[in-house]
Amino acid sequence: MMEIDYRDHSLVELTKKVNSRELSAEELIKASLKNIEDVDKEINAFCSINPELSIKEAKKVDERISKGEDLPLAGLALGVKDLEDAEGYVTAYGSDFHTNDQPAKTDSILVKRLRAAGAIVVGKTNTPEFGYKGVTDNVPFGASKNPWNKEYTPGGSSGGSSAALASGMVPITTGSDGGGSIRIPAALCGLSAIKTSQGRVPNGGPTPPGSGILTVKGPMTNKIDEAAYSLDNCIGPESSDIFSLPKPKESWYENLNADLPERIIWTSTFGFADVDKEIKEKCEEAISNIESAGCEVIRDEEIWKEDPVSSWLVFWTGARGRAQGHLRGTLDWERIDKDLRPQIEWGMDNYSAADYAAAFDQCHYLSLKLEERFQKAPLILSPATCGLTPKIYQQGIVNGEETPAWVAFTYGINMTRNPAGTFPIGLSSEGLPIGMQVIGSQQNDLGVLQGIKNFENIMNFNIKAS
Repeated sequence: MMEIDYRDHSLVELTKKVNSRELSAEELIKASLKNIEDVDKEINAFCSINPELSIKEAKKVDERISKGEDLPLAGLALGVKDLEDAEGYVTAYGSDFHTNDQPAKTDSILVKRLRAAGAIVVGKTNTPEFGYKGVTDNVPFGASKNPWNKEYTPGGSSGGSSAALASGMVPITTGSDGGGSIRIPAALCGLSAIKTSQGRVPNGGPTPPGSGILTVKGPMTNKIDEAAYSLDNCIGPESSDIFSLPKPKESWYENLNADLPERIIWTSTFGFADVDKEIKEKCEEAISNIESAGCEVIRDEEIWKEDPVSSWLVFWTGARGRAQGHLRGTLDWERIDKDLRPQIEWGMDNYSAADYAAAFDQCHYLSLKLEERFQKAPLILSPATCGLTPKIYQQGIVNGEETPAWVAFTYGINMTRNPAGTFPIGLSSEGLPIGMQVIGSQQNDLGVLQGIKNFENIMNFNIKAS
């Protein structure tokens, strides 16, 4: 059987080989399934697989190619985060009382578009229950582990997806981001990734998005060029998504190479956050490298004077109260993660409609502060996380202390809806990846992708998890 570590191969080149029939989709899928069999017993990235169905789908892709179709994502093994539907697979939401649900009868819009381009679902990737936190563990499936060090989390809530990529099991997965859930696990696993502007990848379909106006979905890959290539095949309008955006005229992948920006803004604290000393030092080294490459760096520690978490929680806990609040008082209530229950109750009992409107106003004010900076430079850079990678079942560490504020740099960007991504800059003293966040102005997704590509080249981070 063919063996392949996807970290050593460009998914773009692999799809070309499948389309030219140098490789078959069936070969790639069998190799991916073998990877999962061999590697996932230690990582626990996947919560379900269906080899028979995956191989059947691979044969269909090979048939389409034999009839002359050219499929941009031909033969790529796709892991689907267990918060969205993939036909033939149970959507368990990382929840004990959804594990026995019937398999989905349709795909989410994202999965449908990726499948139409030739990707083949091989399984569902693990997530915390209903995606409620920045680490990945749950009652029915347990904890996913970081391939760099299995005592640590791969982040969350797309932790199963990031772990599957960082261990080389598959070349592409799906993620979703309501407060950092693509950027956090990407940073912790040494990946480059992007949370696009909401509406680029539609959230439409028969049910509203899980975290309301915060939710962004998209593909996750190892490198940013692979993300851009994949996004070209799943962005564009959808009539059932009230926020969906038109498809850009230009290909993001084909326009990825661009000059390094003349200037960027660098903020180590955003004006409100405590940041671990080691992370700050690594980021300052990266900024020095970017500066040496010819980019002017504008330092700004007063972007936001207050942590936006109190406003973000109105949206997040309100969505949880709306989605799971009906379970309070039922036998299923005790089956919900004990740390999630208070969030559901908080959203039901502590906020009024006026509070929700005030939180929405805060999105506007936060965005204005960002836009003031974008008049000076096209991109804002910050640490991806304030804290070092948590051990399994723990919080991140800021200067020796566990704190829930270890992810304080990501959720505000969901409120403002700006595109934002992350790229790796090096390893911590524990040998775990550290990432930086890149934020662009409204709908400047291509600028973020181009910036990350440049920063990847400058940092030249080619180490992979053992």
